[in-house]
Amino acid sequence: MSTSSQWTTANIPDLSDKVALVTGANSGLGYETALALAQKNALVIMACRSLAKGEQAAAQIRQQVPDARLDLRQLDLADLDGVNAFAVEVRAAYDRLDMLINNAGVMALPYRETADGFEMQFGVNHLGHFALTGHLLEMLLATPGARVVTVSSMLHRGGQINFADLQGKKNYSKRGAYSQSKLANLLFAYELQRRLTAVSADVISVAAHPGYAATNLQEAGPNMEGSTLQKRIMEIANKLFAQSAAMGALPTLYAATAADVHGGEFYGPDGFGGMRGYPTCTESSPQSHDAATAVQLWQVSEDLTGVKYTLLADQVA
Repeated sequence: MSTSSQWTTANIPDLSDKVALVTGANSGLGYETALALAQKNALVIMACRSLAKGEQAAAQIRQQVPDARLDLRQLDLADLDGVNAFAVEVRAAYDRLDMLINNAGVMALPYRETADGFEMQFGVNHLGHFALTGHLLEMLLATPGARVVTVSSMLHRGGQINFADLQGKKNYSKRGAYSQSKLANLLFAYELQRRLTAVSADVISVAAHPGYAATNLQEAGPNMEGSTLQKRIMEIANKLFAQSAAMGALPTLYAATAADVHGGEFYGPDGFGGMRGYPTCTESSPQSHDAATAVQLWQVSEDLTGVKYTLLADQVA
């Protein structure tokens, strides 16, 4: 099992020949991930829901890395037609994809639906990335040593996949829905690795979590609900307990670039409770390793998104 020994971005090798795609690259963990990869000379496709915010983020990166190779593109993971259109553009523009970093997410929102009628957290955090990865799978398989890094959360431990009510229409809990989506991220990452292994693909699927990192993710729900109190509580908790977004991005960057990473591993901070610290290989919950649940979720996800992983179709766990 890998360990990092206070690994930082200084340990990332030169990435001059690499193409990386980061979802949610305009803020928080995604921004720090994109910045670090650009500093190591990767060509970074910044996939952002808001082009205006993406342009601001790209400008900030270029202030630190004047010769950064950045390709800003609009991606709304809450719209499957948009996900498909984005993937078509990427496939037309590039013939390789070394790193797909499924980072973007929403957290603890009041009930909302995506353009396709999915509960927003499950739809964006899991289904949107499931569809995106499927659309880009051929590119990944054509790139030697490619990696898919899916960002989960410590809160996956409280999650369960409620197949009877995946969209929360019967009984919605904003925190329960978030935990379900983060558990789904891990089930997807591990099942993808099993299927890649079965066809001897030169691609690995790994997962990461940031611990407790201070980002704007925690404020989105309170902002939507108009709850000044909840927002203030989150701000205070971030100041007292959270580590920086730059530190929170390290497990993702380790999973994406370190030489000793293996498919099916899970990286997070090495400090108390996995909340803060330097990246290390860690353990996820027993339910995240339930292969039967993973296969069922995979099949449901293909049905809901219409995205079939035909290049891996011969493998059923």
